[in-house]
Amino acid sequence: MDVTVVGSGPNGLTAAVILARAGLSVRVIEAQPTAGGGARTLPDPEYSGVTHDICSAVHPLALASPFFAAYDLQARGVRLAVPEIAYANPLPDGPAAIGYHDIDRTAAELSDGASWKRLLGPLASDSEDVVGLILGDKRSLPPSIPAALKVAPRLLLQGGPLWNTLQGEDARALFTGVAAHTISQMPSLVAAGAGLMLATLGHSVGWPIPVGGSQAIPDALIADLLDHGGELILGEKVTAPPGGVVLYDTAPTALLSIYGTSMPPRYAKALRHYAYGPGVAKVDFVLSGEIPWRDPRLAQAPTLHLGGGRAQMALAEKEIAAGRHAQWPMVLAAVPHLADPGRIDAQGRRPLWAYAHVPSGSTVDMAESVTDIFERFAPGFRDIVVAVRSVPASRLADHNANLVGGDIGVGGNNMRSAIAGPTPRWNPWSTPIPKAYLCSSAAPPGGGVHGMAGYYAARTVLKREFGIRELPPLSP
Repeated sequence: MDVTVVGSGPNGLTAAVILARAGLSVRVIEAQPTAGGGARTLPDPEYSGVTHDICSAVHPLALASPFFAAYDLQARGVRLAVPEIAYANPLPDGPAAIGYHDIDRTAAELSDGASWKRLLGPLASDSEDVVGLILGDKRSLPPSIPAALKVAPRLLLQGGPLWNTLQGEDARALFTGVAAHTISQMPSLVAAGAGLMLATLGHSVGWPIPVGGSQAIPDALIADLLDHGGELILGEKVTAPPGGVVLYDTAPTALLSIYGTSMPPRYAKALRHYAYGPGVAKVDFVLSGEIPWRDPRLAQAPTLHLGGGRAQMALAEKEIAAGRHAQWPMVLAAVPHLADPGRIDAQGRRPLWAYAHVPSGSTVDMAESVTDIFERFAPGFRDIVVAVRSVPASRLADHNANLVGGDIGVGGNNMRSAIAGPTPRWNPWSTPIPKAYLCSSAAPPGGGVHGMAGYYAARTVLKREFGIRELPPLSP
C-alpha cells in the first residue's frame, strides 16, 4: 500500500481521490461505522423517513472551492439545490435581514443597501478569484492581484475597530451572522475573511444544499476512490502508525497517542499545547410542519442566523471565548427541506438542523435554549416539535473524534492556524514525523467543506514522497 489516509471527512477523501488518480494504491481508514466525517447524513432513531445532517448541512463552497470546481460534483451525480435566499437573520425589533442570491434584491430591502453593495458588489463580480485568494495556500503569489486589492481593505475594515463602516443595523447583523460561522471573537480578521467569502458566495453561486443530505458529497468522492482502485475500511480505529506514507484527516493531537514516544519531542510538546476553540452544541429537531415565523419571508430561508443584532452576536462570542455560556448564544439553523422537499417523510415530518455556540467542552444540553430562541421569532414553534435530538459539545467527539470539546474548526479557526497550521512550518501539511502529513481542517486554509486542506496535502505528498509534480486530472 503506497498511502493510508486516516479519517474519511471531505479533506481526507479529497486527498485520497487525488492520490488514487495519480496511480498510487490508497486506503482510507475510518473509525466510525459510516464514512464522511463532518458531512454525514443519518436517519432519525425514531422516524426513519427523516434524516439529519449530523455536522454540516449547507455547503456554500460545494460549487466554488477550487477543488470542487475542478472536480465537478454535479457531473458526478451530486444534486446541489441553490435557493433564492442564501441566508437570513431575524432581528428582535424589526423585519429580518435577508441575504438573497440576488444582491440588488438584498440591497433593496436593507436600510442602507448602497453600503452593502459597496462592501460586497466588487467581490461578487470577481467571486472565483476572491475564493481562490482566501482558500489559497498562503505561500504563493496571490492568484489574482486585482482580487487581493479588493479583499485587503475590506478585510482590514471588517476585521477591526472600523467594522461599523458598513451602514445600517440590519446590514451589520446580516454580515455578522455570516462571519460568526468561524466561532471566533468579533471583530477579527479570521471572522471578517470568512464573512467576506461566504457573503460573496451568497451573491455569486449561492449557498447550495445537497439533495438527499450532506452525505451525497463524501459518497461521490468514495465512489471515485473505489473506481480508481482505492480501499475504504470502516469501523477501525488507528492506534499505531500505518506503514508507508500516511495522511491524517484528524485533530493534530491524535498523533500523540498514535506515535507515542517515537514522536520528535519538540513536536510532541507543541501538540500537547495545541489550543482548541469554543464548541457547538448540536440540536436536531423533527418538526410536524412549517415554522410559524413572525416575518413570513423567513419561511423561504433555508439557512438562519439567530443571534440577534451585531452587538448581541459579538457579546455572545466574547462570552464563550472566555469560557462562559452566553445568555443569548449564537444559533445557526438550517431547514433543508425548503430546497430539498424529499427530506419530508410520508407523514409530513421534516428535519430542522441547529447548533448553538458554547464554551469548549460544555456539558450543557442546549435544546431548551435553542427552542426559546426560535420562539422569539416564531411564536408557537414548540407546538410543531415532534422530537429533539440534542448532543452537548462534550459529546460531539463520540461521532467524530476530530471535534475535541465540540470545536468544529478542529482548532483551525484563527488567523495563525489559517496561515501557519497547527505548528509553525513552511509547509503546514507536513510534520517532522517521517512520511506523516496532516490534511484536516486544522491545516490551512481551515474549516469548511471545501477539500482544500486535502488538496494541498496531496500535492505535497505527490511531490515529496513520489516525485510527482503534476496533479492528475480531476474532471469526470
